Amino acid sequence: MICGVKRLWLYTVIATLGMTGVAHAAEVPGVDVSNWTGEIDWAAVSSGGAKFAFVHATEGTDYTNPSFDAQFGGSASAGLVRGAYHFAQPHESDGTAQADHFLRNGGNWISDGQTLPGVLDLEDNPYTNTNGKNNCYDLSAADMVTWIKDFTKKYRAATGRHAIIYTTTSWWQTCTGNTTTFKSNPLWLARWGSEVGELPKGWKKHTFWQSAEKGTLAGGQNVFNGSESQLKSLANPPAEVKVGGRAVSRKSYTVTISNTGPHPVKDVKVTGRTFGGQRVVKAPGCTFSGTAVTCRIGELPRGQKKTFAITTRPTRSKGTVGLNVTVGSVKLALKAR
Repeated sequence: MICGVKRLWLYTVIATLGMTGVAHAAEVPGVDVSNWTGEIDWAAVSSGGAKFAFVHATEGTDYTNPSFDAQFGGSASAGLVRGAYHFAQPHESDGTAQADHFLRNGGNWISDGQTLPGVLDLEDNPYTNTNGKNNCYDLSAADMVTWIKDFTKKYRAATGRHAIIYTTTSWWQTCTGNTTTFKSNPLWLARWGSEVGELPKGWKKHTFWQSAEKGTLAGGQNVFNGSESQLKSLANPPAEVKVGGRAVSRKSYTVTISNTGPHPVKDVKVTGRTFGGQRVVKAPGCTFSGTAVTCRIGELPRGQKKTFAITTRPTRSKGTVGLNVTVGSVKLALKAR
């Protein structure tokens, strides 16, 4: 018996490129700001060339930026793509609790075409004099990886997006053991200077680069590693479904459609045709005739899945039989002997 799993991206092909690992010649400027930045002339930031802004939203489980609403809304009103970031305090609580705090206070991704995935800010502990912890917040590398997993898993479940990870190469090497676990998360690298330099292990390319704490624009100085259209695609990615199938036996097959992207998907059509001398005899929720079967999904919410069970009547007891399945551009061959 053969199982198959493939992904189908439902909009444009260009948006299927993972923003974590594609080299681009273009670089798009942007800024990052916090309450410490003060009042911001967002029109001047925009006219100065910035196309995006990251705004500090939360820290730990109890701090919220009092200027967040003004900064987040102001950047949007000036036409910038914007995103929120959470400053991690891994010693205070688990990653899930801090992700919850972030999601409730500005970090929740919305499908408006102007909001970037939220950011998990991981860097040297700036409060060593007050909390008595080392730069890794006194967590072992293994415990830190677990903490980051908890945060990013919660964020992914709540939004359908991979949180962006902001860090330095040195912190990542020291505090996570240079783990490769989070290579699906876009990397925002902090390294002040004229070169991006060495990346943390697991990432082949950066998505954002913070090159300076201050500059000609308000706040930190950043660039996006791509074109402006790719930046907008990161804010508004395509819908995505995962197509899985299994030959349970010579006369029983299942096809599962899972919505693994950030948007609801509509009007999904599943078509199948048997081979090896079989006829479809049962397919709840589908239409069928002879060797052909068609199943439709009107709407599949984000994070949900739908499974179709298809029963056939083989006309011979030996040899390979199966079902060829098509969902958009995805094709699966489910075989049984």
